[in-house]
Amino acid sequence: MFRLIRVTEQHAPRADTALLAKSLVVDELLTLRRDPLPRMSRPRWLARLPHAVVLYLAVLFCFLTNEQLSHYHVTGGPSLVLALMSGVPVAVALSRPIAAWWLGLLAAGLIAWTIHSEVGQGQSWPWMPAGFFALAPLILLAALRVPPRTTVAVVTVPVGLSAAAELLAKPEHSTTSFFTSSLVFGIVGLLGYSLRAVRLARGQLVVQETLTEEERARRTLLEERSRIARELHDVVAHHMSVISIQAQVAPHLVENPSEELKENLAGIRENALEALTELRRVLGVLRSEQPGDPAAPQHPQPTLAELDGLVDNVRGAGLDVVTEVAGIRRPLAPGVELTAYRIVQEALSNCLRHAPGSRVEVGIAYGPRELHLCVSNSAPSRAAPPSVGAGHGLLGMRERAGMLGGELAAGPRPGGGYEVSAVLPMDPPGGSSETKKDA
Repeated sequence: MFRLIRVTEQHAPRADTALLAKSLVVDELLTLRRDPLPRMSRPRWLARLPHAVVLYLAVLFCFLTNEQLSHYHVTGGPSLVLALMSGVPVAVALSRPIAAWWLGLLAAGLIAWTIHSEVGQGQSWPWMPAGFFALAPLILLAALRVPPRTTVAVVTVPVGLSAAAELLAKPEHSTTSFFTSSLVFGIVGLLGYSLRAVRLARGQLVVQETLTEEERARRTLLEERSRIARELHDVVAHHMSVISIQAQVAPHLVENPSEELKENLAGIRENALEALTELRRVLGVLRSEQPGDPAAPQHPQPTLAELDGLVDNVRGAGLDVVTEVAGIRRPLAPGVELTAYRIVQEALSNCLRHAPGSRVEVGIAYGPRELHLCVSNSAPSRAAPPSVGAGHGLLGMRERAGMLGGELAAGPRPGGGYEVSAVLPMDPPGGSSETKKDA
């Protein structure tokens, strides 16, 4: 008895699953909801081609049904009505595939009942020669938009009805159409299932590519922020070290310094060392422990004074680069110097990757309160090779400019080529004139 209970418990979930699947299939077969045929996205001029083909088939099957009914001695009004009932469901299937499938079955049943007494020697029944071809598009259009379990039902129901009709009411001297209709319906159902699977796979691929692109952009932005944080760590650490050393040396520069002065300078030095320790503790994790890691450079951070060397390297790579400096060239805050250098560096790298053989102009203008940068290139003289980069260098440049309260704009030029321009404040938010003076 206990064994029977255990076996029943093991099979209960399977039974529930089977009942649920049957219930879902019945619900899907009885629904009349609207489900428009998806458009083709590429190329655009083919977007409506499937709809035009389906409407053409609807008209074609009207004429074919009317023509073949005449061979079964059905003419006049009944023939026109049955012909319309065969063609209209094909047009309805564009928006309501299951409802059109039911209409197609109804039309096939009425045609079989109408021609039953008129079937002659060698004529097929319950399907006329083109009858199952009128139902095949309905099965295909339904299989394109319903789950596989419903596709199986859409195929097996007309096949089962055909078998039952031939077993119960097949006229004498008529030929069977069961095997032909079963083969056509099966092939069409399998084709619709395959096309639906391909369409869903492509849709999932597009979604995945979008998510991957967003994740790549987010990762690139985070990497650039980490790089900026490491560079700022170097800049701030340098100034805190200078403050600590000056506070230590200051008492020796004054004759007979008071105890208060010594205590204050000692406090300044202690606070500077403590701040430097905390800074290294918080931001030190951003620097790799491997000395040879290029992501953790150990050399001084570049400034605009090294711009000539950068331009010479780009010229050596094959670009015609022209530089122009306007205004009084003077040292800037370390953050501004570093950001300006990185923006020009990234812009020139983009010119190398995407505009080979172009002419590049680099402009730097020192204003009273702002530093203006402009890197523009002409149209490339040859096709650019495939780039293996992430393609998000502009994100890093905008991040750097925004960090200082500046702005960056990039886009194609009217006459061809590309231009990157930035405006950086001489006194970034949180900066001070003393900092600039020490720099």
